[in-house]
Amino acid sequence: MTFGASLFCFTVGAILYFAVTAELAGIEIQTVGIILMVVGVLGLLLGLVVMMRGPRRPGPPGPPPY
Repeated sequence: MTFGASLFCFTVGAILYFAVTAELAGIEIQTVGIILMVVGVLGLLLGLVVMMRGPRRPGPPGPPPY
């Protein structure tokens, strides 16, 4: 998950949790907001871990120049 998608999930989740007061039958909007915020934070952390991994080791050297 990219940083933009993570921030988007977190933002939508925060809006659903804190700002939306509508009610739907069978769906707790605040619970959906919490789930989206958790997914956004986990995606952001996973993206940071992948980005912080060390650089990959280079392959074997190519043939010498002529």
